[in-house]
Amino acid sequence: MTVVVKVGGARAVDPEGALADVASLVADGEDVVLTHGGSTAVDETLDELGEEPTYVETPGGVVGRFTDERTMDVFKMVMPGKLNTDLVESLHNEGVDAVGLSGTDGKLLEGNRKSAVRVKEDGKKKIKRGDHSGTIESVNADLLETVLAGGYTPVVSVPVLGKEKSGGYTAVNADADRAAAAIAGALEADLVVLTDVSGIYEDPDDESTKIDSASTPEEFEAVKTAAEGFMTKKVMAAEEALEGGASSVIVATANADDPISSALAGEGTTLEPGALGDETDGETTQEATK
Repeated sequence: MTVVVKVGGARAVDPEGALADVASLVADGEDVVLTHGGSTAVDETLDELGEEPTYVETPGGVVGRFTDERTMDVFKMVMPGKLNTDLVESLHNEGVDAVGLSGTDGKLLEGNRKSAVRVKEDGKKKIKRGDHSGTIESVNADLLETVLAGGYTPVVSVPVLGKEKSGGYTAVNADADRAAAAIAGALEADLVVLTDVSGIYEDPDDESTKIDSASTPEEFEAVKTAAEGFMTKKVMAAEEALEGGASSVIVATANADDPISSALAGEGTTLEPGALGDETDGETTQEATK
């Protein structure tokens, strides 16, 4: 079994339990790919540099980061430079032979650069140019499988390799949940998304309303309806992972003992491939949100 684990980058997420659990799973012979976010650390670094992060809202109501050239430089420093290195270091201290990779290494994560994005400001739709972001179109699964076959545990972060319309490549930002989803789909793996809540709640303010699972389109519609704020993108990523071939997606808390093993055993909210139904309209969520 291969497990792709995404550890959130929010300040409230403590990765310590997940790292120890990765070590246990690897010791038991499981293949694990660890991915991670880091938006909070990027924002903190921008603040230390006296700069403000820019967030925009799409016409569809999804809020995301606008990554200009300067912000992209900070992403390169923080994501593969600091956070990825810190996680690799911690895994080595847990006895795991970890290898840090960014999406640009070996064309691990590749897609088209979006230099202009549609946004909604003051109720009006506008085009904002100068963006350094992209949508992942391909995953070099052979690279990950080669690393895993060698007995190493990949630790993957954005940026990804963005193809320019004029030719060539530029390192660009991509959503970390969707990057994990693309990897899980390519490897036909289980995806465990670890965050600071114990799952997806019918009422976002009431943990007792946690949705245990969704295995039919009707149940998945209820999940999408319940998702608000940061959870919206996680559900979007979960759908992309299942469309891409992932075995399952579990959204669960990172702040627990053995959080990955617990999630695989049924804790959190488990989304099964059957949640997408037997028929599709030929357009994936990723295509619809380009």
